[in-house]
Amino acid sequence: MTRARSTLIDPGSTPYYHCVARCVRRAFLCGEDHLTGKSFEHRRQWVVDRLEKLVSIFAIEVCAYAVMSNHYHVVLHINSREVEGWSRDEILKRWTLLFTGPLLVQRYLSGHNLSSSELRRVDEYVEEYRLRLTSISWFMRCLNEHLAREANREDGCKGRFWEGRFKSQALLDEAAILTCMAYVDLNPIRASLAKTPERSDFTSIQKRIEHISKPNERKQPLELKAFRHQGQNPEQALPYILHDYLELVDWSGRAVRQDKKGSIPESAPPILARLEIDSDEWLKTMSWNNRFYRAAGRLKAMKAYAISTGQHWLQGFQACSRLFPSG
Repeated sequence: MTRARSTLIDPGSTPYYHCVARCVRRAFLCGEDHLTGKSFEHRRQWVVDRLEKLVSIFAIEVCAYAVMSNHYHVVLHINSREVEGWSRDEILKRWTLLFTGPLLVQRYLSGHNLSSSELRRVDEYVEEYRLRLTSISWFMRCLNEHLAREANREDGCKGRFWEGRFKSQALLDEAAILTCMAYVDLNPIRASLAKTPERSDFTSIQKRIEHISKPNERKQPLELKAFRHQGQNPEQALPYILHDYLELVDWSGRAVRQDKKGSIPESAPPILARLEIDSDEWLKTMSWNNRFYRAAGRLKAMKAYAISTGQHWLQGFQACSRLFPSG
């Protein structure tokens, strides 16, 4: 049964969400149409470029992404604390990078003298935009509408490009965030489009590796939410060490390859042990969408989320109890 978006995305429950958007029928986001021979590979860069622009505007951070042929995955973090410090001018300038805004807002930004009642109305717009700049629904709307217009313009057609509104999953704790990010970063490997993470084009894992490989680059890309480093405020970063995450994704990628199917190397990264994640179940969870639906996390967090959203049961209860046995 379809549920209202407001019941699915609740920053009070968790600021982390996994979102997926898929093209309608045989529409191509990227990839190559084998029937016509037409390539849409250049559109992958459209997705990455648009994500980077939106991250520079919204108080929403990208933790992971993967651009596939007819869909894409993105793990997002709502940075509610950041937007609280933005001034009236900051909010309006950011929002009008995407939309022109009402005439009153345009007059304010142009430096016109406004009456006190007009300024109050401007402030009402500001508070409305402040909420929108932390809204995943608005973020995804600005991403998907832009991509649909560009694709339809290029194809010389009109009509629906996406099969529906994006799907979202709440990531309720550190273990769920880690699991989902790895699943997203490993999508090209699971689809046999790449053999290693560093060759997984148009993924966040590739971008992170590229930054580490370049001596004069920042260790972590600005357009992605950073991993924690020593002495950093944990609220400003992902709750893992970058080296541990890269090691985990590399190990998982080797284990889920067809020639390694079913094998559980003894060299499983220690991060799994620290988070008390079962390594056998971890590899099964690389088929993420077959195990979870609306939310993912330890069993206790899943039950609390079900109660907060007015549900008695969530798909994934059994899977999460096996994957996160300590939950």
